[in-house]
Amino acid sequence: MFKFIFFAVLAYVMGSIPTGVIIGKKLKGIDIREHGSKNSGATNAYRVLGARYGVMVLAADAAKGFFPVMFADLAGVKGTFLILVGLITIMGHSLSIFLKFKGGKGVATSLGVFLYLVPQIMLVTIGVFVIVAYFSKYVSLASVTCAALLPILTLIMPIRESLIRVELFIMTFLIGAFVIYRHRTNISRLMNGSENKFKFK
Repeated sequence: MFKFIFFAVLAYVMGSIPTGVIIGKKLKGIDIREHGSKNSGATNAYRVLGARYGVMVLAADAAKGFFPVMFADLAGVKGTFLILVGLITIMGHSLSIFLKFKGGKGVATSLGVFLYLVPQIMLVTIGVFVIVAYFSKYVSLASVTCAALLPILTLIMPIRESLIRVELFIMTFLIGAFVIYRHRTNISRLMNGSENKFKFK
């Protein structure tokens, strides 16, 4: 239990690091929360700061999801507790202690968490994301599609033996529902045709 508490705190703090805000301010002198969609995540960083910095934010947000779970696993945190560490990491990103409990929508950090926990499933999900985003030009649609797809894949695809399928499904369902909820304004714009299309730079 001590190990879990330690890594839960570490996961929340690492997840809370506002990488998009830091990169924007330090490298471009821009607070991305004041531009574009005013979101601190990778998509808005890409639009506001440019492709190079957007990719940097994406990689950093994914890394802060990947490494806390990896560290916890290597230290012997397994099963339900490992899944909870991943969940807490994502919550840290979206409810950052450094941004007055605000933050991104959790997509990139979820990518990092699940790349460690269920890499095969995430590769399929990434493929779906790329296809939907490329052909529709809507990152929000791709994100929502993958958020809905991920729990289904956890039921039908192989997972590591140390994870419990039912618990993994519950986690992915909760995260998927949370990501979809965070995209509620995007969904409204998609429905009325006013959502901004993503321009690949």
